[in-house]
Amino acid sequence: MDFQGQTVLITGAGRGIGRATARAFAAAGAKVAVHQRKPGGAGDVVAKALPGPGHRSFAAELTHAAECERLVHEVTAHYARLDVLVNNAGIYQVNPLQSLSFTDWQATWNETLAANLIAPANLCFLAAGAMRKQGGGKIINVSSRGAFRGEPEAVAYGASKAGLNQMSQSLAQALAPHNIFVGVVAPGFVSTDMAAELLDGPAGDGIRKQSPLNRVAAPEEVAEAILRLAADGMMYATGCILDVNGASYLRS
Repeated sequence: MDFQGQTVLITGAGRGIGRATARAFAAAGAKVAVHQRKPGGAGDVVAKALPGPGHRSFAAELTHAAECERLVHEVTAHYARLDVLVNNAGIYQVNPLQSLSFTDWQATWNETLAANLIAPANLCFLAAGAMRKQGGGKIINVSSRGAFRGEPEAVAYGASKAGLNQMSQSLAQALAPHNIFVGVVAPGFVSTDMAAELLDGPAGDGIRKQSPLNRVAAPEEVAEAILRLAADGMMYATGCILDVNGASYLRS
């Protein structure tokens, strides 16, 4: 997988899957735009440590539409093109129904959909505009097995990821005539900071046993899947959803 001369924007790239994906693209020759929520965050450290030249961090609060627009404008102005967008940033809120007030319920939905569905939708629209002008590109959205199996203690999260899947497949059909690939990677549990509390707690062993591999994914394994979808020769797979969950949830 050779990404020499390509520019890749990765949201939420300061840690976890985003950081591993930034490292993988940089190692494959890409110039990586490392998104972080606020200036001076972990994304600065990631960008400086990436192998090869041309990497830079960009800060934006993606739940604000104007910030999405500014981010894509800054990236395309700096690099003169945008070849790959990886929508990785998102939130996961554990909120058992019995513990929520109606006000809490509404807040969970508003916050989760804003971060996990509306922000990626805005970035897809903006990136697609830039990609059409240059003759094509790739969009990879990071979803979750929760979109298929349900999330009883994170209902809004599961719904947001199911919506992300459907949006991605609709965009795959809409953008294919413009040589723009849209695909989805849907991980199960991944060994990241976001999952550390669960994996290190009393539920950890049970979570690992959900997979016949008796472990959760490493961030690098999800990054590998993202790069494979973004690589040349994958156009006819546009609209696909690639499960990376260690056979912890199977669908057909």
